[in-house]
Amino acid sequence: MSHTSRRSSSALVSWFVASVMALSSAAVMSPALAAAKKTITAVMHSDLRVIDPVFTPAYITRDHGYMVYDTLLGTDANFQVQPQMAEWKVSDDKLTYTFTLRDGLKWHDGTDVTAEDCVASLQRWSRNDSMGQKLMDATASLEATDAKTITLKLKESYGLVLESIGKPSSYVPFMMPKRLAETPPNQQISEQIGSGPFKFVKAEFQPGVKAVYEKNTGYVPRKEPPSWTAGGKVVKVDRVEWISMPDAQTAVNALQSGDIDFMEFPPLDLEPVLSASPDLTMNVLNKFGYQTLGRMNFLFPPFDNVKIRRAAFLALNQKDVLDALVGNSKYYKVCGAVFGCGTPLETELGSETLVKGNGMEQAKKLLAEAGYDGTPVVILAPGDAITLKAQPVIAAQLLRAAGFKVDLQTTDWQTVVTRRASQKSPKEGGWNMFFTNSVIADSGNPIGSTFVGARGQKSPFGWPDDPKMEELRDAFAKAGKPEDQKRIAAEIQQEVYDQVIYVPLGQWFMPSAWRKSVTGMLEGQAVPVFWNVDKSE
Repeated sequence: MSHTSRRSSSALVSWFVASVMALSSAAVMSPALAAAKKTITAVMHSDLRVIDPVFTPAYITRDHGYMVYDTLLGTDANFQVQPQMAEWKVSDDKLTYTFTLRDGLKWHDGTDVTAEDCVASLQRWSRNDSMGQKLMDATASLEATDAKTITLKLKESYGLVLESIGKPSSYVPFMMPKRLAETPPNQQISEQIGSGPFKFVKAEFQPGVKAVYEKNTGYVPRKEPPSWTAGGKVVKVDRVEWISMPDAQTAVNALQSGDIDFMEFPPLDLEPVLSASPDLTMNVLNKFGYQTLGRMNFLFPPFDNVKIRRAAFLALNQKDVLDALVGNSKYYKVCGAVFGCGTPLETELGSETLVKGNGMEQAKKLLAEAGYDGTPVVILAPGDAITLKAQPVIAAQLLRAAGFKVDLQTTDWQTVVTRRASQKSPKEGGWNMFFTNSVIADSGNPIGSTFVGARGQKSPFGWPDDPKMEELRDAFAKAGKPEDQKRIAAEIQQEVYDQVIYVPLGQWFMPSAWRKSVTGMLEGQAVPVFWNVDKSE
């Protein structure tokens, strides 16, 4: 028997964690000093590699953004916009919004946060974000009228100004210094300098291995209680370390042994064991859940043909995907609503084949009628992300059953995040289809939803170009009555399904697990945050 095989499970996990931490050879603190600090060690849903939250909407990058950066406005657990870095006033004619920065705001390099920084940050964010794009379409001017005042003037009344600037999830309008905000949004920023509750420890960052954050002792939190992304962001620990453990069982063992404190997404098949542990808490933090979805590339064959997109749509069904992704029906819901089940805009219009799984024969027929020539469908498949591994595998099986030729290319998730931004042809390293998840906070309305927008090159990965969709979204943004919004949202959903702008594949809920020595995890979140969190010895 080898030396390794003689290790106990707990000892092996401890050795693994210690080995990961040792890889941070550039650490600026001595081991003794690091041990003396109160530290939360977490395994998140994915490795962190891309660290510019405006460059990508990937949730791990968004989560990193909330550690380092702050926002002008926040959204509380009741979906109400609240002041965060700034208070606001609205003119009587609803055309001028004035934001005033609160006192005590400093960048991590010690310089003052200014209105010019914030204007530049909003401009950069708006170029990538669908809600930001619509806001800027309605904006006549956006300027810093003095060091602490931001003035936004509209061309005409627009009802989603505050909701846009206070949106809680990807893309989040994070504030950063002007010199960084002037970086083109398709290029990554060169530094991680924010004004948020934690500082990024660049010297200890090992992409795909470890990311470290230290308490920003100069941060002045708001006085209100924390609620979702609003309220007081009070940091109660000295350090937070995100440790990469691609093997879920290794991470679970580390959680049980106390080598890590928090695991964002433990395997659901181990939920009974983890829930029964006297040392662990297991709970769903995101009460609104996620929508899992597929996105096709409109630029290249075969999905530049709407009939072939429809054939692929008809071949897919939610239950097969959800059974593979989640398994336990307690934690998922077959849901044909583009804007999420349980939301004011819920409707099943156009979703029959997705929710009933009865579209395969129609798919085969339509694929033949469309003259599909066997062009391979390149599907990006992340093998390291527990919440993203199953979807491409099941989709590949269903598309093959319909008559598609499929090339399933497995990499890690961060490679997918980078590669999906490429507009090269599939033969040159591009792609035809990828899968991701969207919190309902992102997908709950037609303006905020990342993948409903269809503005060609201005749209996220996939780049659909559908003028009718944009007319409908404009009408929704201007609609003043809830009944009008609901009617227009139903038309938008039908257009999503007719043109296959994207494919909603169901709603699911994922519990997190943490040691009982950790307290203060905030519920109702679309985002796992580490302010308000404490750890007892």
